[in-house]
Amino acid sequence: MSVGRNFFSKSEHERVSAIEATHRINDQIRLTPVRVVSQDGGMLGAMPTTDALELARQAGLDLVEVAPDERPPVCRIMDYGKFKYEQKKRAARNAKTHQVQIKEIRLRPKTGEHDVEFKVRQARGFLTDRDKVKVTVQFKGREMAHVDRGREIIQGVIALLEDIAKVEKPPMMEGRNMSATLTPK
Repeated sequence: MSVGRNFFSKSEHERVSAIEATHRINDQIRLTPVRVVSQDGGMLGAMPTTDALELARQAGLDLVEVAPDERPPVCRIMDYGKFKYEQKKRAARNAKTHQVQIKEIRLRPKTGEHDVEFKVRQARGFLTDRDKVKVTVQFKGREMAHVDRGREIIQGVIALLEDIAKVEKPPMMEGRNMSATLTPK
């Protein structure tokens, strides 16, 4: 095993170093004077860096440079570990976005009642996962003479799911298929 091997994945290491690179803390702050903001958000004013560091140490917290481009730089007295944790947590929460998909449930005019109930349970699961559901009834051969039966099945599915879904597209014929699209409320 080589000495100095990096155990972080590259993206994890870059993310952590990017957070640390944006904020200088405690003894890393070289400029003096600095404008200081207390831990409760009150402005303490401009003071030498050594005095600001002493105030932070007395409070048991860190002096963090939050606006390095200002003159004098703005520093805040805060718990830097807690700040980094909350920043990482916020970044993770923003990264969790759900890509909405259209899930299809296919039925036939002769589909049994229990089978329809099973498909409705599947659709309910898709809707709770924030996905759209397309309910399709396929007609084959002479079933095209009973389009009204297909419409009844779709209306029944819509009625069973009306507590968690709204109709985005009402039942319509598309060739040999009749379909309706439901979205979560």
